[in-house]
Amino acid sequence: MIELKSVEEIGRMAVTGQFVGELLAELSGVAAVGVNLMDLEHHARRRIKERGAESCYWDYAPSFGRGPFRNVLCLSVNDAVLHGLPHDYVLRDGDLLSIDMAVGIDGWAADSALSVVVGTPDPADLRLIEATEVALEAAITAARPGGRLGDVSAAIGEVARSYGYGVNAEFGGHGIGRTMHEAPHVANNGRAHRGMKLDPGLTIAIEPWFCRSTDRIKFDADGWTIRSADGSRSAHSEHTVAITASGPRVLTSRPTHGATSADTTRKPATAS
Repeated sequence: MIELKSVEEIGRMAVTGQFVGELLAELSGVAAVGVNLMDLEHHARRRIKERGAESCYWDYAPSFGRGPFRNVLCLSVNDAVLHGLPHDYVLRDGDLLSIDMAVGIDGWAADSALSVVVGTPDPADLRLIEATEVALEAAITAARPGGRLGDVSAAIGEVARSYGYGVNAEFGGHGIGRTMHEAPHVANNGRAHRGMKLDPGLTIAIEPWFCRSTDRIKFDADGWTIRSADGSRSAHSEHTVAITASGPRVLTSRPTHGATSADTTRKPATAS
């Protein structure tokens, strides 16, 4: 069942989305060469607790995982693209890091993700990240009232192909609101003018993710971390978006402080 949210309810989701966007921006600034993934995880745990929010990941136990996730971030490095399990790993120069998080505040959830390079960037990695961001923007633009869900999916697939990347259809976006995962499924490829009608009040998480040289994936032994099947690098971008009468509204916008979407490189940590 798909629940259309009222203007007031979308406003409450936007409160959660603002926190998610701010924390993601904060975490992307903390991520640097020499930083342990668990430092990022504990930083996020502390900030979520301070805000009185609840992680949507902590008790997340889908069929493919091994027990509840028991972390508040998905941290995926290099060839890992989704559901990266935080662990004792120190970021190295040139690592490509994807950070994904979803929280609930006062019963309303928001979900977002970004990818950054720490230290010295490989231009191919920056291009890969750019492709996910361009695809996300195209999909948001397509998420207009009166359109079709296939318009959103087709926009993502078209950008992927224009950059020369394949699209994996096993994992994509989803509805969101009172819980992290609601109907409908939002595929990362599809046919325009097909699928359910986009009515005001629909709230969805749109999340294009691409691998550099394959559209196939594999799972780590932990049952969570999803990697490119050929070991090529991967990137992931995501926003929670509401369909409104006046057009799409991004609920998880991040403060940029003068940066642009292309500012995806994080410098090495310096000694204090």
